[in-house]
Amino acid sequence: MTGTTPRDRRPAEGSPVARVCVDVALPHLDRPFDYLVPAGLADDAVPGVRVKVRFAGQLVDGWLLERVDSSAHDGRLAYLEKVVSPEPVLAPEVARLARAVADRYAGNLADVLRLAVPPRHARVEKEPRADPARADPAPQGAAGVDPRGWRDYPAGPAFLTALADGRAPRAVWSALAGEDWAARYADAVAATLAGGRGAVVVVADARDLDRLDAALTTLLGPGRHVTLSAALGPARRYRAFLAARRGDVPVVIGTRAAMFAPVDRLGLVAIWDDGDDLHAEPRAPYPHAREVLLTRARLADAAALVGGWTRTAEGQLLVETGWAREVVADRATLRARTPAIAPTGDDPQLARDPGAATARLPSLAWTTARDTLRADAPVLVQVPRRGYLPSVSCADCRTPARCPHCAGPLALRAADAPPACRWCGRVTAAYACPQCGGRRLRAAVTGARRTAEELGRAFPGVPVRTSGRDEVLTTVPGGAALVIATPGAEPVADGGYGAVLLLDSWALLTRADLRAGEEALRRWLSAAALARPAPAGGKVVVVADGALAPVQALLRWDPGWFAARELAERRELGFPPAVKMASVTGGAEAVADLLAQARLPDGAEVLGPVPADEDRERMLVRVPRSRAAALAGALHTAAGVRSARRAAEPVRLQVDPLALF
Repeated sequence: MTGTTPRDRRPAEGSPVARVCVDVALPHLDRPFDYLVPAGLADDAVPGVRVKVRFAGQLVDGWLLERVDSSAHDGRLAYLEKVVSPEPVLAPEVARLARAVADRYAGNLADVLRLAVPPRHARVEKEPRADPARADPAPQGAAGVDPRGWRDYPAGPAFLTALADGRAPRAVWSALAGEDWAARYADAVAATLAGGRGAVVVVADARDLDRLDAALTTLLGPGRHVTLSAALGPARRYRAFLAARRGDVPVVIGTRAAMFAPVDRLGLVAIWDDGDDLHAEPRAPYPHAREVLLTRARLADAAALVGGWTRTAEGQLLVETGWAREVVADRATLRARTPAIAPTGDDPQLARDPGAATARLPSLAWTTARDTLRADAPVLVQVPRRGYLPSVSCADCRTPARCPHCAGPLALRAADAPPACRWCGRVTAAYACPQCGGRRLRAAVTGARRTAEELGRAFPGVPVRTSGRDEVLTTVPGGAALVIATPGAEPVADGGYGAVLLLDSWALLTRADLRAGEEALRRWLSAAALARPAPAGGKVVVVADGALAPVQALLRWDPGWFAARELAERRELGFPPAVKMASVTGGAEAVADLLAQARLPDGAEVLGPVPADEDRERMLVRVPRSRAAALAGALHTAAGVRSARRAAEPVRLQVDPLALF
């Protein structure tokens, strides 16, 4: 850390004014402030370094954005107090991106920079630097690129060729069942490196990150990429960040922490499974990794790849507007690669098994599991809820059982456990129904552990494995076994699963969520993709009515059709992404005050209020997509007016919230 004392302060000779983003989370202070650069700090005070400045009488952190010759401020400028480190951690491209993201989400630049630049680790900065020579992506052109698995998609080889030629293609990719998606992403990264540019790839969780890490290491060799994840810990994360910032590696992969990763000559941004809610940042201003990467592609003139087993409405909008091109397989390839999929709730099945409409494990699902196990193949059973019995009700009148202390839902954690509240944790051993006085409980929702117990009794002698929050399995052997997993925790089976059973579909389809159908299809396709293809005997049984649109999309393995249908419905009803929405959450007076201060654009529609929790309410503001920037600006300005008045009650602003209801 370098600093100056008042006695040796004189302005630097060249570009003596530093523009600094001060780390203060107040909307009305969301602008650069000018400071004089002391001559003693002239060499270290370069754009991108962390600094300390005096602000409102306090010593606060900041980022030096640029050096200029003069200031528009008429008064006397204060001096920079210290340069925390001469390491320029904030790349100019990332600074521009952070400003664009802050504007898009009605947030502060300082909040975005906190997400973009990890906390400093002084010991890591002093470590010897890796050899930067091996990081240079040597341009090879399209001749050095092998399309490999991308040949199964008619537009796939052309996409790789464009990457290798240094162009900026943009694709929305729907992966085939059984596809090694990590290898395909590694191919795209290798093609980008062949074109002399770098890449950033974002995945949802640690399991996907491990798969992609292994695929890139296999294809590119060690030392050509780094992983960025909040789970790495401060030292490892900062070491990986510095390797990227210094240009020692041309590729960065990671969870949403990597969406701002600095990469020289950025040529490709990619995201896998953009519908996973883990891509949404829970801290202000709540950016989504997909939107950050697409903004980055636009600013850097880079290629973009949005891929997954399914397709979101946002991905479909990219295709329909012509911003991106879809990369999908033809129907002949699709039929050869997908498993045989059947519902239990269509008319032929109900004629053979009338109880299929209400049974949790209809005869079709049971016989499919039995035959698969007899063939010495594993069976995957996807259950939407974890735990044993996460929801119970009165056995006599079916009234949901609730905690007498806080009214939270009661659950059973094991077969011999007393009912306990899922909210406050209190045990209610002597539960009595307030409606009928009954003391017996029945299952309202069955969790993964109870399902494993029931199936273990139904198929004695068959190994039963569970994969969920407590223990997530990565792989399982290819022999006969029952694998009970919650969505997102399904392990990969050697040789693929002989059968996949999708239970309790109602738990996904009946959620009070705009994205319920889209999310159900995403989870089903993610599990079904692990099954063997139909020619090899792979089967999928979904316990649902075959007439439902998400089930139809699953049966046909046509996520593009469902995404187009979903987007058309949302356009007709005025829901995102066909329109732009922002939510304003807080106390009733605070919300009303902010909206009164906001000069909303023409065509804005205010919806609500609706209760958010016990003492807060929520209002939504809807505008056409063409007015999105005006809406974000109006809300940010209004928030600045309130913070300048030192309004006591905070208000939460969120543009493009995932949950509307």
